[in-house]
Amino acid sequence: MEAHTGDRLVTHGRTVGQQDRVAEIVEVLGDGGTPPYRVRFDDGHEHLLAPGPDSVVRHSAGPASGPRDGGAP
Repeated sequence: MEAHTGDRLVTHGRTVGQQDRVAEIVEVLGDGGTPPYRVRFDDGHEHLLAPGPDSVVRHSAGPASGPRDGGAP
């Protein structure tokens, strides 16, 4: 798993009816974008987190995002 400041960490609900938790990554403490991460939830709570297999990183949109088709028609 690799993340950068500004990315979103999504932790999927573990039981039926439990919603996903989404947090913004405010600091990457591991080398090369690896965990642990300091994250901030929508309610302002900050937490140090080493995500498990039920989590995914949604990378923030940057200037290099978008289709990379090399200009093909």
